[in-house]
Amino acid sequence: MNSPASTTNADNCFHRNGDATVGNCRDLTSHFLELARLSALPEAVEDDGEESPTELNTINSSGGFLVVSPDKLSVKYTSVNLHGHDVGVVQANKPAPFKRLVYYFEIYVKDAGAKGQVAIGFTKENFRMRRQPGWEANSCGYHGDDGLLYRGQGKGEAFGPTYTTGDTVGGGINYASQEFFFTKNGAVVGTVTKDIKGLLYPTVAVHSQNEEVYVNFGQKKFAFELKDYEAVERNKQQMAIEKISIPTNMSYGLIRSYLLHYGYEDTLNAFDLATKSTVPPIYLAQENGVDEHDVSYSLNDRKILRQLIRKGEIDTALAKLREGYPQIVQDDKSVICFLLHCQKFIELVRVGALEEAVKYGRLELAKFLGVTGFQDIVQDCVALLAYEHPQESSLGYLLEDSRRELVADAVNAAVLSTNPNKSSHYLHSRLERLMRQLTACCLERRSLNGNQGEAFRLHQVLNNSYKNAKADL
Repeated sequence: MNSPASTTNADNCFHRNGDATVGNCRDLTSHFLELARLSALPEAVEDDGEESPTELNTINSSGGFLVVSPDKLSVKYTSVNLHGHDVGVVQANKPAPFKRLVYYFEIYVKDAGAKGQVAIGFTKENFRMRRQPGWEANSCGYHGDDGLLYRGQGKGEAFGPTYTTGDTVGGGINYASQEFFFTKNGAVVGTVTKDIKGLLYPTVAVHSQNEEVYVNFGQKKFAFELKDYEAVERNKQQMAIEKISIPTNMSYGLIRSYLLHYGYEDTLNAFDLATKSTVPPIYLAQENGVDEHDVSYSLNDRKILRQLIRKGEIDTALAKLREGYPQIVQDDKSVICFLLHCQKFIELVRVGALEEAVKYGRLELAKFLGVTGFQDIVQDCVALLAYEHPQESSLGYLLEDSRRELVADAVNAAVLSTNPNKSSHYLHSRLERLMRQLTACCLERRSLNGNQGEAFRLHQVLNNSYKNAKADL
């Protein structure tokens, strides 16, 4: 099958466009040229532009009842608590970031004061700053004096233990499960549904004389093992995915269509033999006139072409194309010709035939320098000559097997496109189209939830499945 790097590049192409139809890269030319360009870039990571809280907000706080330290990370109650509204409340300087799996912060109770009415929670920006978190609508708070959880009203609900001087308490948001969770001294106390929409601010309250807490926004190691918690949550997601039941004949059919599509004839024959030898045998039904005949087109030729390219025998592959599919290479400035010529140059560099590479570059690559869309890739290829050990350079990706796979995929699609009875799906197999639809649905679901939580990345799910499968062996 395609290498993980090749799969990742296709996945990156999809995510950068952010749209299922654009992600399909309908046109053969633009699709593989874009993949060739993306392979030079590191794995795509969502740049959400979010800033995390770093300190307490001394401007928007009930300053008459508390004092915030100069470093803006400690708060002390300085009043005598004559009234219920004499609460010392302070929010973080920024809202909790939400384009991630989990957000979390902690407080350390330096002094529980006269009554230990310390609270930790989350509030909206316009929260009334003389009320405990949880006492007002659109807020949630875990209180130290009674261990109750308050959610939008003055009456609390049983939740966890009380906490006092010397305790470390944390508050977090699990965006995957849409829950608040709270911890005490490194252990989860409990969770509750997050029913508040919009941006939320980490919030701390003190409410009796001499109460003092230190706030940790991540500038120091948490008492709670956040990384372990995140790993458990990701594993829950993975297990939920793996519990989804797919009929055996359907999953086998998808795999078979994938092998057909990419020309893995030998693997396909072994796969067919294996399905027939199972007890009971697996019968693959033809569903709604599935396009198996289309993707069987020139199967043996496509297998041979892929094998040649994977071995680096580009001249032989070009000769076979000229003989059997001249329409693919008749335009010597087409994308397919470009990718093959680039790969030939790369193979010469790989074996150290630098003088021959220079001659070949002047003969075949130079003509692409003035063509829009090709120049940057040509420059990267030629720049390999500048390195004594090109595999170890920033351009080493050009010498990886995934590059050969990319060129082989492009040639495979080009051959499929010559089928006079072809469908419109010669770029992607049924399995890949299904995966793209899955990705589009997950992105849409996330958008309906205000884009909260991590973006769905298909290759991460596949890699996790692969790692879990290896661990089970």
